[in-house]
Parts: sequence; structure tokens; C-alpha cells
Amino acid sequence: MSVQQTVGSDPYFPANGDPRYRVHRYELALDYRPDPNRLSGTVRLNAIAGRSPLTEFQLNLADFRIGRIRVDGKAPHYTHRGGKLRVRPPKPIRAGAAFTVEVAWAGNPKPVNSPWGGIGWEELEDGALVASQPVGAPSWYPCNDRPADKASYQISVTTPSSYSVVAGGRLLTRTTKASTTTWVYEQPAPTSSYLVGMSIGKYQTVLLGDPGLGGVPQTGHLPSDLLPAFSRDFARQPAMMELFEDLFGPYPFGEYAVVVTEEDLDVPVEAQGLSLFGANHVDGARGSERLVAHELAHQWFGNSVSIADWRHIWLNEGFAKYAEWLWSERSGGRGAHQLAAVAHRKLSSRPQDLRLADPGRKLMFDDRLYERGGLVLHALRCALGDEAFFRMLRGWVAQHRGGAVTTAVFTAHVARYAAEPLDDVFAAWLYETPLPPLPAPARHLPARPTYPPTNADPA
Repeated sequence: MSVQQTVGSDPYFPANGDPRYRVHRYELALDYRPDPNRLSGTVRLNAIAGRSPLTEFQLNLADFRIGRIRVDGKAPHYTHRGGKLRVRPPKPIRAGAAFTVEVAWAGNPKPVNSPWGGIGWEELEDGALVASQPVGAPSWYPCNDRPADKASYQISVTTPSSYSVVAGGRLLTRTTKASTTTWVYEQPAPTSSYLVGMSIGKYQTVLLGDPGLGGVPQTGHLPSDLLPAFSRDFARQPAMMELFEDLFGPYPFGEYAVVVTEEDLDVPVEAQGLSLFGANHVDGARGSERLVAHELAHQWFGNSVSIADWRHIWLNEGFAKYAEWLWSERSGGRGAHQLAAVAHRKLSSRPQDLRLADPGRKLMFDDRLYERGGLVLHALRCALGDEAFFRMLRGWVAQHRGGAVTTAVFTAHVARYAAEPLDDVFAAWLYETPLPPLPAPARHLPARPTYPPTNADPA
């Protein structure tokens, strides 16, 4: 069963999120002017109180000027300090009751500080982008900023007409009036606040694949001068989509977009139905193809099946890392076992102080978490065999679609597909810090990997 709401605050980010209620829909209306980097907005949250009456609650929002707040249409008492918007409604909200919150705010958005530098809203030389993992969403809108609190979103953005707006979800309307254009996107799938992605820039839009044949609509949005290199670097993404649908189950959203900014990014960033790449990830030689696969795989692992709190981040990154290896194996590159051996050699020379199931905030984005997470999946594939392993993956995605999960939920799920207990495997890889030996492929695994049928035939 998916964990839809944790009992307390996230242990890694106790100042973010409020477990006393949950939001099921955000309706955002934003106006952004790139030259002065000026953002104004309103939001309407539809929320439900938890098991106790709400005498107060909090939203996370960075240092903006608050214009107006209403709870069920009435003005509440509130304070706004240190990224917390504390709201006390005129009368307590009954346990389990639905309520609405409306907030208007304005200011100059900027990244919020984090142990990894500024994250969230980032002003570019000519536009802006949002990359919020893990706690950057309050840099641009008021939210209950915890990954398990997933909601649907409608996002309306008005900006000068020379700019395009790309957000996760389906573009409902694009309306031009005078010198501005309003873009309205709808994301009906449950979405974590940090996964609400957006980019504003001067982009050319191209189609990837042929959605007319019944596939997932895929678009690219990029500066026109990068189009020749992009056309080669992302040419195999439709084949990745087809393979991952075969291996993991149907793509969980209505569409998928990739944005390439005109500036470099340290790493690509996933969002719901959207991935953001830097110009440095486009070289015309498929030099970042593994990252294309990694970000696409996050749509299943991390976005549709989300984590209940940040202790379980390996369930996002380990699965996406293993998807890189599966794509390599299927597309004519090195096999997953070869890549697992490379990762194992790399990890064997690094400090042995990472506890994968609870790495601590300091190590939650450590490279070792990604590699060791991929090795966990490979160890399970070796233990289960291909047929049971891929049934397990498809069952995991299907059962927890739109929900939030923990490591304990995953290990219980895997156990149902195993002929023998896997307690020692889980203990060694997830809960102990020394690196276990490289798993050997089980004797019953075929010499060549087997997959569900696929028509993908990448060049």
C-alpha cells in the first residue's frame, strides 16, 4: 500500500511541509516579466484537513510580499518569516474537512539556499527555469512542500509574447493579447511540489517520434541553433520510451517534454512530464544519451511512484541509474552486468560509510547512492531471474502509480516474487554500509537478456 501521508515532518527537512493536511489541487495564475525578473501570482489550494482539527497550518513560501490571503473566503491571521507562511483561520477547520486557501504574492524570485547551493527559480540570461529538487518549490509559489503530498495542478503563466512557456502537463490554451501571451497547462496526475517544472525562454518546438501511431506525445523545446545536434542526441528517445513501457508498464502521464536551455546546467533535472537539460548536454555525438534515459526513467520512478520522504531517495535514483544500464544493454551497448561491474569497482575504492536506505541529508545526492542503488536492482535481478524481476518492476509501478512509497514497502513487494527469502540481500545492500560482493548472474538467467516483446529497433 502506498504511503499517502507521513505521520511527522520529513526528518531531512523538518522546516518544509505540514503533515496536518494535504492538498489535492493547486490552481496557479502567474505573471512574469523577464527583464526586471518580476513575478506576481495568485494560487488557490483545495485541501483536506487531517485527523485533528486545524487551528493553524503552514505553507512554505520564500521572501515575497504577501498581497492577500483567504481561508474559505475569509481573512485569517498570518505571519510570514523564514520561508514559512503560518496561517490561523478565523475558526478551526474540522478534522477531515475540505477547505480552500487563496494567496496573492509578488516580488523578484530567486533560488532558495540549500546545502547544494541555490535551487528553485533560476533567472537565466534571457528567461527563467524552475528546478526544485529537493526543496526549491517555495522559491516561486506557496506550497505544502513535502514529496508525499501530491496534487493536481493547473498553471497559467502570462509573459511577453516573444517567450515560450513550457510546463509539465497538457497545454490547454495559449492566448495572445497585445504584447503578452498567457499559457495554461493542466497536470491531472498527482504531483509532488518539487516536481512542478517550468521553463520560460525563446525556444523552437519540435516533435519526437510519431504520436499519430498511438505513442506518447513527445516534444523538444530548444534554442534553434541547437537543433542539428539535438536531432541526433535525442533521436533514440522514442525507442527508449517504447522499451521502458515494455519493461516498466505504460508511461504514466499524458505527454513528455524535454527542454534544452541556452545555458549550461550542472546536471539535467526531472520534473513531472518534463525534463530540463543544459546546452552542455547537447553535443551532436550522443555524449549524454545515458542521461536522456535516466531522466525519462524518472517519470516512472520518482515522479509517478514517489517517495514518502527524502530518506528513500535511492528508490528514485537507483531505479533511474539501472534504467541507464537496461537501455545500454538493449541498444547495443555494454550489458547491465558489465556496467554493474564497472560501478562496483568504482565503489570499492570509495569510503564505505553510505547506508543506502537512510543516507542522511549530507549524502542524499552522493554519486555512490546512484551507483549502489543501481547495483541493488542488479542484485535483485540476479536473485530473481529476468522473468520474475521484470514482473516485479511492472507490478511495483502499477500498484503504486500516483502514490508515495518507502524502502520497507519496496522490500515487502519484492519478497512476493522471490522463491527464497531475500533478507540477507536487503540487509547487505540497503541497511549495512560495507559494499557487498558483485552479484553473479543466477544460473537460470539466459546468456542474453530477455525482455517483454518490443518493436523498438534503435539505430
